[in-house]
Amino acid sequence: MSRLRCAILDDYFNLALDVADWPKLSDRVDVTVFSHPFASEQAAASALTDFEIICAMRERTAFPKSLFDRLPKLKLLLTSGMRNAAIDIEAAKARGIAIGGTQYSRDPTAPLAMGLILELTRGIGRENARMHAGESWQSFAGVEIEGLTLGIVGLGKLGSKMAGIAKAFGMNVIAWSPNLTPEKCAAVGVGYATKEELFAKADIITIHVVLSERSRGLVSRADLARMKPAAFLVNTARGPIVDEQALLEALQERKIAGAGLDVFSVEPLPVDHPFRKLDNVVLTPHLGYATTDGLRIHYGQMVEAIDAFTKGGELPRRLA
Repeated sequence: MSRLRCAILDDYFNLALDVADWPKLSDRVDVTVFSHPFASEQAAASALTDFEIICAMRERTAFPKSLFDRLPKLKLLLTSGMRNAAIDIEAAKARGIAIGGTQYSRDPTAPLAMGLILELTRGIGRENARMHAGESWQSFAGVEIEGLTLGIVGLGKLGSKMAGIAKAFGMNVIAWSPNLTPEKCAAVGVGYATKEELFAKADIITIHVVLSERSRGLVSRADLARMKPAAFLVNTARGPIVDEQALLEALQERKIAGAGLDVFSVEPLPVDHPFRKLDNVVLTPHLGYATTDGLRIHYGQMVEAIDAFTKGGELPRRLA
């Protein structure tokens, strides 16, 4: 077999080559790392046209049919995770491109969501920055979360994990999602609420549903309008689940107390985005899944998949 070319995309942390056994493939595969996002589909097509294997990180680079049509040599596309809404699976199948995924041993997103809650209510990062800058002593009187009501949108694996963390902090927890039942809530030890009740009653709302056509815009302008003026919204799921323009206006007009956002409709978040100018918003650059431990698993399983593929074997975790 002739040597194959493999592109590792969007390695923002420059960790990919350090956390997995890529030398295992060195007799068959030449690896190139792309650390920065492509400016356009045209840029992606130009850069990737000669690669047979591509390793994608989450939804950072989209793979619509139009891009597949411009990658004539592509034989294998791997993505972190076992789903990727940015990949046109049917278009890949039509081209005969194999698609594989990777698994998680655990998901660190719920702890990050709690970190955003603590930053919103206690100002830890804000006060740390002031201390390092040599500014005056205390400026931020925080809010105690013990006894507050946390509203969870989505009570699957992540939402249930979030419920456990919140209860450990002494919070009352209620939940809602389109298919959630009172029985499921009872099994997790949280209260059931309708969507209207959750947005009206919760002191803090955190989102833990998967992005799909059904959940796009799930948190609407009307839902945000039901929130208390002292309430906070936290989103570590996906940006388009929330009506981003309505959220921006609610924050600008101080209709809610603040938001903690790890995800956005456009990523990376443009440097001139209005969110960056608001003092009632805590922003993180999609860190929910981004830990060395998790990336070691993702890249390690990508090496495993490429090894199997280049030896004519089955992909360990085939998506298409």
